[in-house]
Amino acid sequence: MESLLILHAVAAICAPWLARRLGRGSFAVLAVPPACGFGYTVWAAANEPVTSARPWAPALGMELAFRADSLAVLMMALVTGVGALVLIYSTRYFKAGDEGLGRYGGVMVAFAGSMLGLVVADDLLLLYVFWELTTVFSYLLIGYHPESRTSRRAALVAVTVTTFGGLAMLAGLVLIGEAAGTYRVSAIVADPPPVAAGTLALVLVGALSKSAIFPFSLWLPAAMAAPTPVSAYLHAAAMVKAGIYLLARLGPAFGDLTWWRAPAVGLGVLTMLLGGWRALRETDLKRLLAYGTVSQLGFLTVLFGAGTRDSALAGVAMLLGHALFKAALFLVVGVIDRGTGTRDLRALSGLRRSMPWVCVVSLLAGASMAGLPPFVGFVGKEAALESLLTGEPAATAMLAGIVLGSALTAAYTLRFLWGAFAGKPGLEPTPVRRTEAAMFAPPALLSALGLALAPLASVYDTAMSGYTGTFPPGHGTHLALWSGAPVPLALSALALLGGVALFLAREPVARLGTRLHLLDSGHVYWSLMRRLDLFFVQFTGVTQRGSLPDYLMLALSAMVGLGVFAIGYGRPASLEVAVVAWERPEQPVVVVLLVAAALLALYARAYILVAVVSGLTGYGTALLFLVHGSPDLALTQFLAETLSLVVFALVLRRLPLEADRGRVDLRLRLALGVAVGVVATGAGMLAMSARAAEPAGAHMASAAQTAGAHNIVSALLLDIRAWDTMGESSVIVVLALGVTSMVFLRRRTYSIEREGGEQPPGRTHWLASTLPAGERALLFEIVARLTFHSVMLLSVFLLVIGHSRVGGGFAGGIVAGLAITVRYLAGGRYELARAVPAHAGVLMGVGLTLSTGTALTGLLFGQAALDILAVDLAVPVLGHLHLSTGLVFDLGVYLAVIGLVQDVLRGLGAELDRQIDAEAA
Repeated sequence: MESLLILHAVAAICAPWLARRLGRGSFAVLAVPPACGFGYTVWAAANEPVTSARPWAPALGMELAFRADSLAVLMMALVTGVGALVLIYSTRYFKAGDEGLGRYGGVMVAFAGSMLGLVVADDLLLLYVFWELTTVFSYLLIGYHPESRTSRRAALVAVTVTTFGGLAMLAGLVLIGEAAGTYRVSAIVADPPPVAAGTLALVLVGALSKSAIFPFSLWLPAAMAAPTPVSAYLHAAAMVKAGIYLLARLGPAFGDLTWWRAPAVGLGVLTMLLGGWRALRETDLKRLLAYGTVSQLGFLTVLFGAGTRDSALAGVAMLLGHALFKAALFLVVGVIDRGTGTRDLRALSGLRRSMPWVCVVSLLAGASMAGLPPFVGFVGKEAALESLLTGEPAATAMLAGIVLGSALTAAYTLRFLWGAFAGKPGLEPTPVRRTEAAMFAPPALLSALGLALAPLASVYDTAMSGYTGTFPPGHGTHLALWSGAPVPLALSALALLGGVALFLAREPVARLGTRLHLLDSGHVYWSLMRRLDLFFVQFTGVTQRGSLPDYLMLALSAMVGLGVFAIGYGRPASLEVAVVAWERPEQPVVVVLLVAAALLALYARAYILVAVVSGLTGYGTALLFLVHGSPDLALTQFLAETLSLVVFALVLRRLPLEADRGRVDLRLRLALGVAVGVVATGAGMLAMSARAAEPAGAHMASAAQTAGAHNIVSALLLDIRAWDTMGESSVIVVLALGVTSMVFLRRRTYSIEREGGEQPPGRTHWLASTLPAGERALLFEIVARLTFHSVMLLSVFLLVIGHSRVGGGFAGGIVAGLAITVRYLAGGRYELARAVPAHAGVLMGVGLTLSTGTALTGLLFGQAALDILAVDLAVPVLGHLHLSTGLVFDLGVYLAVIGLVQDVLRGLGAELDRQIDAEAA
């Protein structure tokens, strides 16, 4: 099973390359992985259950556990079989010159692999991973036409609704796993744990939202903006079945609980009726089928939510039948759309003569959907009706709902067939283009299977006994073309007669539908979205006024208030902290300088003076670190402060020379600053006096040796507290995005082209590009030229040596950033473009990928996250080097910092230069 998933992943990666060479013919090649999956399914059906397990992330309790039992085999057959046929169909559905063929093919195969992984996953967390992958890939498929507002909106609605449900489901799955003491699905079904009603509600929210059950139905009809092959696959055989599959999978464990059964059955019946009624009003054939799918999903939810062996058996038959007839009908709509150019049933006329074979295929699939014998749809519906003939009031109510829903199903089936193929008074026969065999064969095969499999009902009745046997014994319902029970047959006939009556009265029904305002989940969703938008606009207007001092004062005031509360609430009887004025005579001198610089920054009016003296406070802090014996911290603080001064200087070019500040404002800021210092000191003393564990500092040296490092600070950053470092790398990227979003209102300006043509011949430049003659500093240019490469080498040295000595990725990245800054200051924005030709976003993306990849690679092989692998090397000049996978992690930090510096220089340097030049022109 793992091999099949890998095959799908490889095919998805190769899809763009195949599409460039084969065009739409690449879809035939991409159909090979699903076809192989179908072949494996045939083998697994004869050998089920097939199991496979290996550790994935033991620390997280996750396994790569797969299990193909009879239920999983049925879903695998639908996912792989229909997937392969849809890809074959796509070879002629799309035009040869269509854009995005590689993207479509890759995402479609990736979705098929994710759906395959979902149905065979035997671990709750692994199931959730594949569940969310299907959400992501379905978003990309529904939004296939990114230039279309309708397509983008439909994709956004789908991902919003299903992601909300997925997050709720994740919480429920974790609670179930913790209650059971295992995340193995098979073990939980065999021995269900006691769970709260809220836990079941969370799982149901996920399942119902994925399968478009009311009140989450709105996303499925909107998703008809996707190409027809996507609808045929996702909304007939795959994605919408994920929620149904989860109900079926967990039904044996929780189906007898009221908090599981009642919501599933109640919302299922309501969805079946609402979807069927809405289908009678649609004029777009594809949306008509979409609402019909919503109705049928409600039917399946009732069957699997009822929690009985008989209803589950009926659900299995309907699961198979629905996938066959609905996928076939969606593909037929695609044939009609491509052949006539429209899906509007009001504009179609006479297709039964011009497209007779397509009409026959539609009649076969439609008969199965309406529940006519001898089709699989009839077998499933008869079993469903028989399973509910228990005489219990709840079962009788369900039975009434299903009969009414079946009448609506028959009515919208007739509406579809009449609208697509009948001749209509006053309309000329619709012109039709030739249909290629590759488009006709898949729906024809699916429709034929709906007929051919019905006589074999007893065979898959026996084949599914491994699954249905996990439910309590029922009343002996079996799958058959004729069960011998007259009541279900009479109810089927009643539903069909009701459907015919509704179709014949379609005009009054349509008028009634316009007057009735039934529950509409779409109206609820958009009303909620508008109210949320309005609320957050008002909230932002109150809290975000564009004043950084106000934001800082608010944050610091909150810190003081919370700190005072914490100190008052948790104060001990006595503070057992030895207060030492200073340990070395240099410390008070540095502190005095720090206080003086801080006060000067408070009272200074010139911005440039404020920037300089604020920098002095940073340099003084670096000196304190150095005096305390922390050269790593001192170096990083010194370098960061230097870079910050440069950034301040760049920003000050667009600010007034002096600040206009009142005396009251200064006193308030001074008071707040003193309060912050006092509270922080008090909280620190309280924390030290309340310490219950031994200080960790005594064990740092041995921990660093375990990590293979001689530098304790580096071991902390790259091993012991590496998750913190990875989070800080993400903060760096977010900071860069914030800078660019403030300066570049639309997008980054990557290319900076020099204006004014070539430089005059004979002029020597120390740099590839430089400032105008009146602004040049020749000595600075020479220094920049001579030192740039040396400083870059120094940054690389700091990166490589940081695991054993003073340095590291952050310090090395800042040194490289300072070298780039010198190039920019010497040569201007054109020189910046030549100094770093790579995009800042690429550098930060690669850096974050390296850091994250290093963290997660160990999990793929059953090791702990960020597990260190080390090697010792003897390198000329550099000497002995101790290299480890931590170096790759540090390289990611290094690249992220360089990307940040580049973005800051482009935004606050080059872009401001351009604005100043434009204003001066």
